Amino acid sequence: MTAAAEHAPRDLAEYTQQYRSLPFEPIQIEYRRRLVLQKVRALAPARLLEVGCGERPLFLDLPNTACTVVEPTAAFAAQARQLAGEQPSGAQPARVVEGFLEDFADQQVAGRPSFDMIVASCVLHEVPDPRRFLSALRRLCGPGTVVHVNVPNARSVHRLLAVAMGLIDDPTATSDTQRTMQQRDTVYDLASLRQAMAGAGLDVATHGSLFVKPFTHRQMQQLVDQGFMTRAMLDGLDRLVKWMPEMGSELWVHARANPAFGNGMP
Repeated sequence: MTAAAEHAPRDLAEYTQQYRSLPFEPIQIEYRRRLVLQKVRALAPARLLEVGCGERPLFLDLPNTACTVVEPTAAFAAQARQLAGEQPSGAQPARVVEGFLEDFADQQVAGRPSFDMIVASCVLHEVPDPRRFLSALRRLCGPGTVVHVNVPNARSVHRLLAVAMGLIDDPTATSDTQRTMQQRDTVYDLASLRQAMAGAGLDVATHGSLFVKPFTHRQMQQLVDQGFMTRAMLDGLDRLVKWMPEMGSELWVHARANPAFGNGMP
């Protein structure tokens, strides 16, 4: 079965509509993107692969990096192609591929130069077969490739608060947002994310979290709309991970391919 067939049951047009209307998500995206760009710039890759670009691909802020985007959602891919064509003179050209990562990895020519860094931001928890997805990431790695993955965090403060209040029995319980966004019923903590990565031949080297979110997306948006949650508070919540390193709303890891793993396919 092809990756396209595996993804077919998911309604990507509906996903696009929900993505654009989800409360608080634009603010969450802002802090996520800030973290990703910080990590990319620190590593200064010459060749970057971004898996799932949403509405603002990374190449817009990385003019000196040769970027490839693989995006399965037609609307986001079309927008990325338009933005790539509007890049200023002197910027590295960006390549946009509409499709699933698994198919893209299958189509790569053997011996082609590998990417220096691969970013899969807020994607892993959405794919139906994480082992296949991570195996595809690994096949695109060279000896020095760094893979950045970030996902929602089961140990986020807002999930732990829900457990303490008796609203859910376990912090890994499926949320309303997950159901709305057609996501799998898996919420990773650091241990389970490490295990998933290692199972596909990707060894986590460093990790952290971002943006301590005390309440749900809908509740956070209400506080912003009411004027109570100010920009200073939002910035403070993002910096709070310094003291609560594994309790931010999203986890991130950097991993490298394990050379002893073979091709990483199940």
